[in-house]
Amino acid sequence: MPMNRKAKIVVTLGPNSKSEEAVEQFILAGMDIARINFSHGTYAEHEHQIRILRKVSKKLDKPIPILQDLQGPRLRVGLLPDGVINLVIGQEVILANPDEIQPARIGSLPCIPVHVPDFEKIVKTGNPILFDDGRLELIVTSITGEVVRARVVLGGTLKSNKGINLPQSELNIPGFTDKDRRDLEFGLLNQVDAIAISFVSSAKDIQAVRKAVLEINPECADIPIIGKLERPQALANLLEILQAADGVMVARGDLAIETSPAAVPIAQKMIIQEANRNAKIVITATQMLDSMINNPRPTRAEASDVANAILDGTDAVMLSGETSVGSYPLESIRMMDSIVREAEYHFYEWGSGNSYPVLKKEEDVVTITEAARQLAEDKNVAIIAVFTVSGRTARLTSKERVRVPIFAFTPNPRTYHRLGLYWNVIPFLIPFADTVEKLLGLVEDALFTTSYVKSGDQVLVISGFPVGTSTPPNFALLHTIN
Repeated sequence: MPMNRKAKIVVTLGPNSKSEEAVEQFILAGMDIARINFSHGTYAEHEHQIRILRKVSKKLDKPIPILQDLQGPRLRVGLLPDGVINLVIGQEVILANPDEIQPARIGSLPCIPVHVPDFEKIVKTGNPILFDDGRLELIVTSITGEVVRARVVLGGTLKSNKGINLPQSELNIPGFTDKDRRDLEFGLLNQVDAIAISFVSSAKDIQAVRKAVLEINPECADIPIIGKLERPQALANLLEILQAADGVMVARGDLAIETSPAAVPIAQKMIIQEANRNAKIVITATQMLDSMINNPRPTRAEASDVANAILDGTDAVMLSGETSVGSYPLESIRMMDSIVREAEYHFYEWGSGNSYPVLKKEEDVVTITEAARQLAEDKNVAIIAVFTVSGRTARLTSKERVRVPIFAFTPNPRTYHRLGLYWNVIPFLIPFADTVEKLLGLVEDALFTTSYVKSGDQVLVISGFPVGTSTPPNFALLHTIN
């Protein structure tokens, strides 16, 4: 039996994937989920990308879920007079919102425009201000009215429009912006399969997006919402976020800036563990193979990083700049695939494969999926076949971390695409079945198109009864392939 890769690879699309040929190469190299970053690009470009993805996905008969990544509130530097400013350690500068203060200098000090609502009310004396992913750092020395005075701690060249992080400041900025709502309307219209929202601080941020989905298109009410964990508040409110969201993303870039690089590895393990305990999707992201943006091979540390995320139990690992703008996108996908496969070979030896999650909710499904795991281990079972309408049973079976592949059968095209989000789940779109006999016939027909089973193999079938209803799964049947 061929070894299927269980963890999914999220690939960020961009300039490197504008053609059908490029997208097809990405899928053949190992892309499972396509991420479209709405911090960049136009609607015309995104629509073109979605159209290509759907066409190539259908051609290759592999569903590729589309993850729409909303930008969220963007704190950034405004337009500098000369486009750049050189900051020297010890130098004093002024910071102010350009909507409130216009001059390039106040007195003898240069003024840096910052697009942060109520900036002077958010920061306090002694707070750090980081620019350009933490490459430059200032410390607030005084605040007078709308003017913030700061001293340079880490110097360098600051350019216009660079990002700002305020790690010790309480931001009272909505995580779901007007731009995000417009982008969400576009995404739902174009049938994206999941939504990722940035800078989540609490369950309220998830609930705001879910409310907007209902207002825009109630038929999409069940679309998975992934909360990106980038701020210390998200870690403090992790359990409530997990209850409100369908999944989380360990967004290690901003998380490292907002906390510290030393805190991220432990935070990652904690997030993955809690997500699995709560049966939610978890994606590990940011700089996984970052050096491959410019090099054909990763560093040894990056390879270890990817492997450890797999051993920790993540559902998916993500590539960002490596595939969107990097010089070696295909090599990055293939390298990620090979590292994941090698780590999974040892998953039940050194990883979390034997530490089954404690599922706290959805007991009606959990009982049958736990029984399925035990049957699959005790019997000579080749695969688990799950019949699902919404995808819920497949997700919970996935969280049992069974050793054999999970084949998820659904008559629902929307569910068919979303099933590609789940660890160890291989989706199949089948006609509607209303009897056990019809269901087993469809399962056998589909299985014989693969190399996973042969005549005489046992398949564990999970479904609800009566078949074809929305009844939670209530039976598990051992079926021998004829």
